[in-house]
Amino acid sequence: MNSLKFGTSGLRGPVTDLTGRPSFAYAAAFFASVGAEPGMRREVVIGRDLRASSAGIAATVATAAAAAGLTAIDCGPLPTPALALEAARRGSLAVMVTGSHIPDDRNGLKFYRPDGEITKADEAAILGALGDIADPAPLPAAVPAEPEPDAISRYRRRYLDVLAPDILAGLTIAVYQQSSVARDVLVDVLSALGADAVPIGRSETFVPIDTEAHRPQDVAFIREAMASGAFDALVTTDGDADRPLVADARGRILRGDVLGLITARYLGADAVVVPVTAGSAIERAGGFRRVLRTRVGSPFVIAGMERAARDGARIVCGFEANGGFLAGSDSPVGDGAGRKVLPALPTRDAVLPILATLAAARQAGLPLADLVAALDVGETASDRLPDTPSERSGAFLRRLAEEAFRRDFLRPVGQPHGVDEQDGVRIGLDGDRTIHFRASGNAPELRCYAEAKSARDAEELVRWGLAAAAAAMGRTA
Repeated sequence: MNSLKFGTSGLRGPVTDLTGRPSFAYAAAFFASVGAEPGMRREVVIGRDLRASSAGIAATVATAAAAAGLTAIDCGPLPTPALALEAARRGSLAVMVTGSHIPDDRNGLKFYRPDGEITKADEAAILGALGDIADPAPLPAAVPAEPEPDAISRYRRRYLDVLAPDILAGLTIAVYQQSSVARDVLVDVLSALGADAVPIGRSETFVPIDTEAHRPQDVAFIREAMASGAFDALVTTDGDADRPLVADARGRILRGDVLGLITARYLGADAVVVPVTAGSAIERAGGFRRVLRTRVGSPFVIAGMERAARDGARIVCGFEANGGFLAGSDSPVGDGAGRKVLPALPTRDAVLPILATLAAARQAGLPLADLVAALDVGETASDRLPDTPSERSGAFLRRLAEEAFRRDFLRPVGQPHGVDEQDGVRIGLDGDRTIHFRASGNAPELRCYAEAKSARDAEELVRWGLAAAAAAMGRTA
């Protein structure tokens, strides 16, 4: 059962290790720790994605809620941000059953307080309250949750009540539906905002769409779909719709941090919070009063947004390299008499960056490719060195933090400057380049990220970085 771990957002592991007693135990620990705080409403809303195991695990969570004396509310399949929105509306706890972008044989749980995602301190409290997940005793009798079919409609209205009904008029958008839990919401919302939304690629089996590490078959499908020239863009999300994917008319997938950059500009943000893995174009091209960088993971981004708000920022948002966008404060949208306010939703969302990016291109009268080119965001690349135990990667990162070793290590590729040690070691290089090494938080691997003016240079820098790191650790890449 050690395979079940909290990662950058939620608990994940193999379905075989999560189904039954383990999911009951983790949910019970959540209710007993976070849900036991004074004044907390004795209610939990439960949602799920469309993978094969999610409905059964959601039923187990409802049983754990009943055993803890909570009323369980079944919101059915819906995007994670829609469930978080419903929890905030009700002032209740929430549990989302989802493995996000990982394969169908794995799944997970995301836990929410009424005010948003749980913190790292909450994760520690859950682990502290966790009982024996291998307990052979049978679970209590199943207790059906009360149905709540309207939560997804309220999420849809979040955007339709604020954005102008013709804001996407004239655009033809391919909606790659696959098995995203937002596949029908996307078609509905895009159509209601004036676009010609064309569903393609719907699947009744789970498709693990990763919005950062794109599978070759997904890249090929997108390029083939866009080759006809019939579409201005293609949009989709990961499994639980908290990470967006947008491709331009040529089938080129836009980077997630670029979607975040465009969205933050569209909302008029004066402070943005991003993890250290996001591109440096955010400082160079964003035009924001403040950019705050954090460790990787939405809990750290949320903490950064709270800090920016305390420091006096007016419109605060955050986003990750995977494109998930967090609205940390209410944001005015539109001009003049038609100006409305989009309420805060401090959890990763895929629909907002999709809509804002398309609206920004429409407003500028530019194809997506030209909108991105005008930002001069450069290129990024990343890869990993698998089978690298944490003690080995940790020792390498500690050496890399030392100035003398870092200078000698990087001499073949450039002069180092601007070191950030929040999460691994991120180093600026001459020629507007960066190289970043960090240990994975949920796998035995060392990751390398690079930025450069061209894709080729970024990829070559990553290849060199992994080979050099392997040599420094006494192994081959």
